Amino acid sequence: MTAYISGLCGGMLIGLSAAILMLANGRVAGVSGILGRLLQGLHTATGAAFVAGLVVGPIVFRLLSGEWPEVVLAASWPVVVIGGLLVGYGSRMGSGCTSGHGVVGLARLSRRSMAAVATFMIAAVGTVYLMGFFV
Repeated sequence: MTAYISGLCGGMLIGLSAAILMLANGRVAGVSGILGRLLQGLHTATGAAFVAGLVVGPIVFRLLSGEWPEVVLAASWPVVVIGGLLVGYGSRMGSGCTSGHGVVGLARLSRRSMAAVATFMIAAVGTVYLMGFFV
């Protein structure tokens, strides 16, 4: 049971931060959109603070717990990099990533986000199934 507490706390903090951003700024908390606007020079203070929080989060975890968050990669680095690039490209094509559509869009009962999350899940299941043939 205690193994799930950090994941539960992390999920609650993601939801809380998305709600605060929506209430305070009227903006949807999607990492791909925030990073895209930051790279275009739009909403730089908000975007920079959000990205800095992503970088500082593991450091705060380390300071509080005394250890770094455990990260286990089940794939090689080239597969991880290619997969990350494909996710980034797909999130731009889909006008949002899993965090934007999955966390904020579903909470807002957005039909577009429901379709996007269903597409993400179908693609993920298909990818896991296909990777089983190659690994």
